Amino acid sequence: MVTGAGSGVGRTVAAALLDAGYRVALAGRRAAPLEETAGGREEALVVPTDVGDAGSVAALFAAVRERWGRVDLLVNNAGTFGPSGTPDEVPVDEWTSTVTTNLTGSFLCAREAFAAMRAQDPQGGRIINNGSISAHVPRPGSAAYTATKHAITGLTKSIALDGRPYGIACGQIDIGNAATDMTAGIAKGAAQADGSVRPEPTFDPKHVADAVLLMARLPLDANIPFLTITATTMPFLGRG
Repeated sequence: MVTGAGSGVGRTVAAALLDAGYRVALAGRRAAPLEETAGGREEALVVPTDVGDAGSVAALFAAVRERWGRVDLLVNNAGTFGPSGTPDEVPVDEWTSTVTTNLTGSFLCAREAFAAMRAQDPQGGRIINNGSISAHVPRPGSAAYTATKHAITGLTKSIALDGRPYGIACGQIDIGNAATDMTAGIAKGAAQADGSVRPEPTFDPKHVADAVLLMARLPLDANIPFLTITATTMPFLGRG
């Protein structure tokens, strides 16, 4: 299962999993982009989903279990950049919306996946959370996004610990400047810690998909807790 599968990294990862022979449930808010990702493939299941709504997420997992009987992999990818500005400039409703999508959404999907993986026979499965470079260091004016991505790291560690008795592995991929519509502005000019605005390098998101496949293909007695993939010369190491 891949959330946020209608565009960007989610679409690229979902397509790579389908190409690799996985049966993949595609989750996202809008059906049409998900259908584009599916491309008519029989192994794809399109399930429009609001990850921030517990009932919608429960329906997603029920559809997957009805179709295939089990859940072996969740790629928790859905997310939004949210509002920009210093903390005093961030509207509270936009903060809440960002937390709902990025953090609560990831928790709700992980919660359903954990329950399915714990109950199924054979037991176990793998959860991969999209953390982002902002799980390590912030960009200027990104309090909401950065806070949620730091929280994803705590969620990943907790799931990895709690999943041990049930064969549930959990890891996190932290992505820096994959070239998608969401990051298009970064290639044109991104705010830097010194107050300047400079273009930043990007890289092909197919390499993210390759990294996710590396994590997904491991046997459940092995795990990559954290994997960071960035454009080689992006201002991450030494940011600020």
